[in-house]
Amino acid sequence: MSILAWIFLGLFAGAIAKILLPGRDPGGFIGTILIGVLGAFVGGWISAEFFDREITKEFFDGTTWISAIGGSLVLLIGYRLLFGHSRSR
Repeated sequence: MSILAWIFLGLFAGAIAKILLPGRDPGGFIGTILIGVLGAFVGGWISAEFFDREITKEFFDGTTWISAIGGSLVLLIGYRLLFGHSRSR
């Protein structure tokens, strides 16, 4: 997959992670999108390194999507733990 495909995958993965973990994020919509893009890369790396799941070249592979969404969830949870209480309500 090209870098552009990973960015689109990350956008969708970030949106799905946001749906699965609703709530107020310190970075807002843009921060959530960036976390989704980074989560796609992190999820793909974790999948390849620790679970011996090769990253496929296909955009519509289920394992690729699950790893991207999982990476986005991990980063979103970490982001909320680190920066979630710094914003006044």
